[in-house]
Amino acid sequence: QVQLVESGGGLVQAGGSLRLSCAASGRTFSTLAMGWFRQAPGKEREFVASISRNSGITYYADSMKGRFTISRDNAKNTVYLQMNSLKPEDTAVYYCAAGYRSTAAAMSVIRPAGNNLDAWGQGTLVTVSS
Repeated sequence: QVQLVESGGGLVQAGGSLRLSCAASGRTFSTLAMGWFRQAPGKEREFVASISRNSGITYYADSMKGRFTISRDNAKNTVYLQMNSLKPEDTAVYYCAAGYRSTAAAMSVIRPAGNNLDAWGQGTLVTVSS
């Protein structure tokens, strides 16, 4: 079993930046495809970004391209989400997720978003004020 713990959320003004972290334990991190998802109040969970096991391939939702960057450090068992140029509509609870049977590509297209993944963090709240 893999356990995931997110951190780094908070309140930021529009145009600002935040970096989320997700620390994994319980399974060899390099065997996991990793992704970030988010859920805003009253809305369905949506895909944000995903990264392959060896960091070679990344995927982003269209609205995040150019603003968000996903990365991972397999030596630290951690995946990151750097969020720049934040907008009020980015306000949501952000979750990291792991798939040892999935791929970064699959994470980006499967619907409902995040379906069939193996582990989820508890979520971290990001609030962007206008």
